[in-house]
Amino acid sequence: MIALLNILVAVLISPLFMTFIKKVKAWAQRRQGPPLLQGYYTFMKLLKKETVLSTNSSWIMRWAAPINLAVMIIAALFIPIVGIGGSGNILLFLYLLALAKFFMALAGLDAGSTFGGMGSSREMTISAVIEPVTVIVFAALAYVLGTMDIHRMALAVLANGPQAALVLISMSLFIILIVETARVPVDNPETHLELTMVHEAMILEQSGKNLAFMELAHAIKQTLLMGLLMSVLFPYGLATETTLVALVFGIGAFIVKGLCISFFVGLFESSMAKSRLFLLPNLFMLAYFFSFLTILFEVFA
Repeated sequence: MIALLNILVAVLISPLFMTFIKKVKAWAQRRQGPPLLQGYYTFMKLLKKETVLSTNSSWIMRWAAPINLAVMIIAALFIPIVGIGGSGNILLFLYLLALAKFFMALAGLDAGSTFGGMGSSREMTISAVIEPVTVIVFAALAYVLGTMDIHRMALAVLANGPQAALVLISMSLFIILIVETARVPVDNPETHLELTMVHEAMILEQSGKNLAFMELAHAIKQTLLMGLLMSVLFPYGLATETTLVALVFGIGAFIVKGLCISFFVGLFESSMAKSRLFLLPNLFMLAYFFSFLTILFEVFA
């Protein structure tokens, strides 16, 4: 029951977090911003539109969006969102994220457009640099908590209380959240300028239901990475039993914590400028430094 609730809440609440980030960015710029339910309105609108496919495309273009969404739904089983129930190997979770990214990049190439190829090339270049760092961060997290199961990690934090090393690793996880969700300064998911497009360039040829699935999969991915960060930094509120009170409290706690992280992400984006592509490794090395410092802290402290 908890596993099914984790999937359901991840799917239903993800557009809200995505819109709330836009709202915070608008507030920081003294604008009103979109209504909080705009993500749901856009999703329903896209579902009603016709899917137009390029004449150069193959089955990859048709199935990349459903595969992306299915992979993200499966990945939701690995993250304790509402409660702790089931298991989720952190390396397998990383492979699922890579699989979704792989099909998105293939879809960008399959349409035969210049922008799609450019975006896929940039995405794979960034991934080639960030994924080794991500493995080191996840390895440091597994070393500190003594397990590779994400649900057991949350249980370990609940049992042992907050640790100083987890604050350091949370900084690395936040950087991974920014990179994997195409946020400023790595990318800007709201721009359509050909000089800066990465994520948007890969889905530029998508339309109708496929575009809706791509946008929802991207929102779920952001929610799952937020859930991983919550599980490490502040797992309190997660349901450990299947009582109605515990489940309702777990849903409420996750929404509150997710809105807090979304608020911080919006402020972070508003205070940063889009970085040049060749300056991005500096941000990645910062995540590597925090994870390496975490391991040193655990070994010698």
